[in-house]
Amino acid sequence: MSATLYQQIQQFYDASSSLWEQIWGEHMHHGYYGVDGTEKKDRRQAQIDLIEEVIKWTGVQQAENILDVGCGIGGSSLYLAGKFNARTTGITLSPVQAARATERASEFGLSARSHFQVADAQAMPFTDNSFDLVWSLESGEHMPDKSKFMQECYRVLKPGGTLIMVTWCHRPIDNLPLTIDEEKHLAEIYRVYCLPYVISLPQYEVIARELGLQNIRTADWSKAVAPFWNFVIDSAFSPMAIWGLLCSGWGTIQAALSLGLMSRGYERGLIRFGLLCGNK
Repeated sequence: MSATLYQQIQQFYDASSSLWEQIWGEHMHHGYYGVDGTEKKDRRQAQIDLIEEVIKWTGVQQAENILDVGCGIGGSSLYLAGKFNARTTGITLSPVQAARATERASEFGLSARSHFQVADAQAMPFTDNSFDLVWSLESGEHMPDKSKFMQECYRVLKPGGTLIMVTWCHRPIDNLPLTIDEEKHLAEIYRVYCLPYVISLPQYEVIARELGLQNIRTADWSKAVAPFWNFVIDSAFSPMAIWGLLCSGWGTIQAALSLGLMSRGYERGLIRFGLLCGNK
């Protein structure tokens, strides 16, 4: 990962994570609003439901040693540790996130089996065949080399283990390349959210097959999660959020002002929410 992008991502999450936790809680990802996106529910419950629905979709029923790639402040890691009575390791580029995740593990009595550290997902500090479940929930979009990222996930996965990846994608381009206007829309999203680029779900599947991943399954849950961004937009106008934004710096303010980019991206079918799972 280039030093500049690494630094941009680190600084973005160092600055914004505490505000996100204050307004939204520990889960820094989309929520699930039913297959067609019409279910009404508490926003934090929707985020927990996303984790549960992903697990249900993959069919994973047990795990002993889990890696959470792009762990944020430990939302998924600690949830999975409790659900599966497992050991969890979370990695992030943000020292602020790693420190807060460690604090939260202590608060939940999970310090003995939940560990968090700063690490590059494209050069993980773990030996081959270390984890029986590799979980990546909305981190793939930050990776400048998607193939290298997935190769690392595959490398640290135990034989027979499961890779679960959920990530932002753009629409498939097999039959119709992205238009100039779509490219401009994506470029604005990349700039605001410190993303190098995103690819389509079919492109991720090609990478997974080239790696030798078995039993590959994919799904597009764009409709199920699209309402999330409107809830985020609404929450950004609360007095607490406005004050927090002012204290968090220009990068966080810019991201808040640009929330509509993602909402419009879903509306026009450009942004897609892709799932991929498979076994080593």
